[in-house]
Amino acid sequence: MSDTVYRTYMTDELGPLPFCPGCGHERLLKELNRALIQLQPDPSSVVIVSDIGCIGLADRYFITNAFHGLHGRSLTYATGLKLARPELTVIVLMGDGGCGIGGTHLLNAARRNVDITLIIANNFNYGMTGGQHSVTTPSEGVTSTTPSGNIETAMDLCAITIGAGAGWAYRGLGYDNDLAERMVEAINHAGFAMLDIWELCTAYYMPRNDLNKRALYEMIESSGMKVGLLASSDRPSFEVAYRGRAPTGSAPKELISIDPDLPHSLNSQTGIVIAGSAGQKIRSTATVFALAAILSGLKATQKDDYPITIMTGHSLAEINLSPNAIQYTAIESPDYFLVISEDGLKKTTPWIRGLPATCQLIVDSELSIPATQANVQKLPFASAAREIGRLSIGIIALASLLAKTGVFSIEALQQAISKYQSGQVAATNIQAVTKGEQLYQAG
Repeated sequence: MSDTVYRTYMTDELGPLPFCPGCGHERLLKELNRALIQLQPDPSSVVIVSDIGCIGLADRYFITNAFHGLHGRSLTYATGLKLARPELTVIVLMGDGGCGIGGTHLLNAARRNVDITLIIANNFNYGMTGGQHSVTTPSEGVTSTTPSGNIETAMDLCAITIGAGAGWAYRGLGYDNDLAERMVEAINHAGFAMLDIWELCTAYYMPRNDLNKRALYEMIESSGMKVGLLASSDRPSFEVAYRGRAPTGSAPKELISIDPDLPHSLNSQTGIVIAGSAGQKIRSTATVFALAAILSGLKATQKDDYPITIMTGHSLAEINLSPNAIQYTAIESPDYFLVISEDGLKKTTPWIRGLPATCQLIVDSELSIPATQANVQKLPFASAAREIGRLSIGIIALASLLAKTGVFSIEALQQAISKYQSGQVAATNIQAVTKGEQLYQAG
């Protein structure tokens, strides 16, 4: 443990805090600083995760680590940080606007009981974007989007998160003298801890609602919402419970070993598309083809496209091969385009119509293709697959492509099948490679 004593966790290198005069955010952050001074953590062990909104300007004014992301999503980043690095102290700063936008994340962080501390700077409106009403705007509250008074019911953030399973929940005001001490309790709590802190937006909400410090206290008393520590339970935090369920003593999963030692003939990035049907093993076929390319010293990427249904509809794979690092993985103008089923044809017909003359389009003999500028060749993939096994059609097509182009060797594809596929699947696909070679030679 470090002997360093931190007298502040804030920095003045950026000048004063950037909030409007009288904004409640400034006091909130100074109370957080006071809490950290009491706790004395190493700044490198603390992450302040900030949401979009005025409160999102805060993290840069602390000497801790920081993460700033999309509106409403700060709890998701915080969850990931805590699960990956459970030794970190993770504190989330979020406004009432972010709680509304990211409501499902708020509920699930509470439900899971992830060991993070959420501090909500609740000023009843979207202060950064002009004072629109939020999920916590009181009934009859006047905002830029409710000029005649809010007709919606204000959301009780504590009640909702407690209902979802929050282990620790507190509601108070930014003016409370013991706010830093409540923050210390929340940070020390081993599980999800939330502080719903009501404060003033001097730019937008106060002027429209004649609200001041005294009126804020009156508003919280008349709201019907409970104040103070509202929940405190000791159930295990998510990360503790999860690690407790993790299997121990099992052998680690064997990593795929790829040692490139076979030749290839590519000088530049080449894009290959194979379009077939769901159930034809298009994706696994493309994967073993990409592994064969890697065995040949090439870089490879794969992108798949298929519907949400099972065993019906199209299945596409886009494969990029290159002797150099692949910086752009989309295929806008394929070099080779294989179509092996009616489903694949229907899905890619607009693409086929726009193929350039530089593209080699290899199509199953039983298919009728639309007009295209591509260089077309037809081969009997489906009938060949019926001889060997219907799931081998993709391997047959890609082996024919290799025999035609010599992008890399047939031997590489055979090695990849033998090494990365097993049993009868590998035996059938080795036959399919030979069949694919024969189709090209016969065609």
